[in-house]
Amino acid sequence: MQLALASPRVIAEAVEASSFPQLARQYQVWAVPKTVVNDRVALDGAVGDEMLWSAIAQALGIPPA
Repeated sequence: MQLALASPRVIAEAVEASSFPQLARQYQVWAVPKTVVNDRVALDGAVGDEMLWSAIAQALGIPPA
């Protein structure tokens, strides 16, 4: 969420899985929190900054450093 606050180019949404079961199935939400980046990369559990940046790079097709 902090990235979304820092940049207008980033959109972050929080969804209550039990209120939106179809969306939870679509994104295979079995545990929370779950972070999905550009519908390409999904991370389960708490995510640190380094892991989030890595997921963003992967979703954008940027090779690892």
